[in-house]
Amino acid sequence: MDKKEALKIVQENGWALEDLDDNFKKDEEIVLEAVKQDGGYLDFADKNFKKDKKFILKALKLSSYALRFADKSFKKDKETVLEAVKKNGDALQYADKSLRKDRKIVLEAVKENAEALEYAHKSLRKDRKIVLEAVKQSTIALEFADKIFRKDKEIMLVAVKQNSNTLEYADESLRNDPDILAIFS
Repeated sequence: MDKKEALKIVQENGWALEDLDDNFKKDEEIVLEAVKQDGGYLDFADKNFKKDKKFILKALKLSSYALRFADKSFKKDKETVLEAVKKNGDALQYADKSLRKDRKIVLEAVKENAEALEYAHKSLRKDRKIVLEAVKQSTIALEFADKIFRKDKEIMLVAVKQNSNTLEYADESLRNDPDILAIFS
């Protein structure tokens, strides 16, 4: 089989990378084609790709899921993790714990996907700006935010405007607030 045939196979079925000859697992074009379909296919690529920052940054532009299979040094690398969470905030789950405490990274993650708040360090789940940004994206973020925000009128107003069912998350003191109730009329 030549490269052209291997590339066609991977274009049709990215998972086929696993079964290809090792030479094709060392071919950047073929591996990137597989990663474009699913970042998880990086797992089948030659290990040198997983340690090559230039390659990893290319892969992350195609799929943030590739961070999961990148060398662990990249999970601690701010530039790499930032690239991943900008593509998909959910990639925060693959970042090193030290970067889950990084305010800039977590803010970028929740701007892209509110549910990324689940993977943020607990100290950042208490960060009002981060929680407000997450709630603007999706009220599901309230599930992961510190409970103190259920008493925060501005955050609950944003949440209830998006989804009236989130009133159930509000603290008792806000459930009869005239501004919040006005949303329902």
